Amino acid sequence: MLAVDGKGPKPLYRQIYDAYRMAIVEGSLRPGQRIPSTRVLAAELGVSRFPVLSAYDQLLAEGYFESRVGAGTVVSSSLPDLFTSSAPASVARLLAARSVPRPGPRPVAHRCSLPLHREMFPWLLGQGFGAFAVGQVAFDQFPLRVWSRLVARHCRKMDAKSLHYGDQMGVKTLRETIASYLRTARSLRCEADQIMIVNGSQQALELSARVLFDPGSRVWVEEPGYHLARAVFAMNGCHLVPVPVDEEGLDVAEGIKRYRKARAAFVTPSHQFPLGVTMSASRRFQLLEWARNTGSWIIEDDYDSEYRYESSPITSLQGIDANARVIYIGTFSKVLFPSLRLGYVVIPADLVDAFLAVRRAMDLGSPSFYQKVLVDFIGEGHFGRHIRRMRVLYHVRRGVLVASVGKELGSMVEVVGSEAGMHLTVNLQNGASDVRIAERALSHNLQIWPLSLHYLAEAPRQGFILGFGSTPIEEIPCSVRKLRNLLEAK
Repeated sequence: MLAVDGKGPKPLYRQIYDAYRMAIVEGSLRPGQRIPSTRVLAAELGVSRFPVLSAYDQLLAEGYFESRVGAGTVVSSSLPDLFTSSAPASVARLLAARSVPRPGPRPVAHRCSLPLHREMFPWLLGQGFGAFAVGQVAFDQFPLRVWSRLVARHCRKMDAKSLHYGDQMGVKTLRETIASYLRTARSLRCEADQIMIVNGSQQALELSARVLFDPGSRVWVEEPGYHLARAVFAMNGCHLVPVPVDEEGLDVAEGIKRYRKARAAFVTPSHQFPLGVTMSASRRFQLLEWARNTGSWIIEDDYDSEYRYESSPITSLQGIDANARVIYIGTFSKVLFPSLRLGYVVIPADLVDAFLAVRRAMDLGSPSFYQKVLVDFIGEGHFGRHIRRMRVLYHVRRGVLVASVGKELGSMVEVVGSEAGMHLTVNLQNGASDVRIAERALSHNLQIWPLSLHYLAEAPRQGFILGFGSTPIEEIPCSVRKLRNLLEAK
């Protein structure tokens, strides 16, 4: 934004020249950035075109601007005198000030300094670019041509109505489609009016936390458990109560001992993250009975229930809940692709208005375009075919990984949670530090996650979470050998 003063002491061309030069020196305008034409700028400033032409000519002559065929005038990619003594004194002061902290208090919310959020671990950066990345799908197997055709179809159908805000609960036809799918595939008790479309499961957790919890609310979380769920609850002022997970899932009796009247429990019962165990039927009924007796809530994250290899998909907790105590969260990130950013929450009927009130304050709803594309993708059978193909593919990859781990690592590790999902976990038996090994593994193109960081306890188990969704079959054996070499070297 340029401003000129027709009555000022400086000529107009000089004001325009100085403003552009200062913006380039400050970095507000970057090399290659396009500059408005002289005609457009003159019209915007309400001045004659002549001073604009003079300023542009001077900036071109001094090398701040350059002309490109077909692109007009752009900021030059080489600016040799920006940081020389010829820069005006005011510019020099500006550049110096940028490297000095500003005076006075700069307060931020306490939640931003919580230990859970202080560090971005290196194996989370460049997500999906190494063997065994967790939570990544077989991107090359997605029916992109079909999806692109459906996207193009909906682009052609767009009209003025498509530009308005959509339904804050989500596109009605998608919610009806999801409700039908969940009733059939996951035995849920739900109608379309209970389903809210969200921007992935993480937003679903944030919504749930804002609706259900007050600062200081106690929440049961699985130990070990999903770190991003814990982050959401902690940032909303909750006190986390870690409840151990064994071969039957969350230990409900232990949770009652630790804090009986917790406001809610967060669980991943179909495929616990990260251990991969499935919650037993007896534990499911114990958990539901606890929620009924205490008036507590259960947040069920069913993030990859479509992928089971030793049996049919397990009935959801929500499907056997007779008291409407379960908030059910699902996502399309694991069955389609993560950048789609579409998930859903199945809300108890009496909480729908509360969820809507919070949603209106947050973002007024998810974009409707891809929701409509997804309706066709599911309705025309592409979704079902893709799930079936991926179930076969991941079954094979899982088998190769289990066999390779058994052959290469043997007694060095114990494999757990290999019956479902797109990852398995190995417990280290030799006392090595999983964090140090995971850091070294990055240089060998291995993106393994340390198990210990998913514990709140001071003496966590050492191990690794190994994703196999995006790792090609032919790469799995050699990648496991790399891991063996790292373990042997410690």
